[in-house]
Amino acid sequence: MEALRLILLYAHLIGFALLLGGVVVQYVSGPLRINPPMLWGAITQVVTGIALASPLRDEGDEPAPAKLGVKLVVALMIFVMVFFSRKRDVVNKGHFLAIGGLTLANAAVAVFWR
Repeated sequence: MEALRLILLYAHLIGFALLLGGVVVQYVSGPLRINPPMLWGAITQVVTGIALASPLRDEGDEPAPAKLGVKLVVALMIFVMVFFSRKRDVVNKGHFLAIGGLTLANAAVAVFWR
């Protein structure tokens, strides 16, 4: 089971890289719009995050349910913001920066909440 958890964690990190990398590249390179890596990163983050929340560890080594709940809500907010804005030619700057900020906040919850 540890191997499966590590594979899911690896895929989760790839989703984070796609999402945040897509935000940075789009912010630097041109009009603010949702690019395909951002969409795929958001999808990957939600799917692998749900899979990682399943009990794959030894007893007593599970993350706090409140932490998992916060991470799920933030990941779903990011997904909704990306999914419903993906066909727009230009996205509002605040909306776009909120996607990047929530992505970083979700990573901070993962790292710092013990």
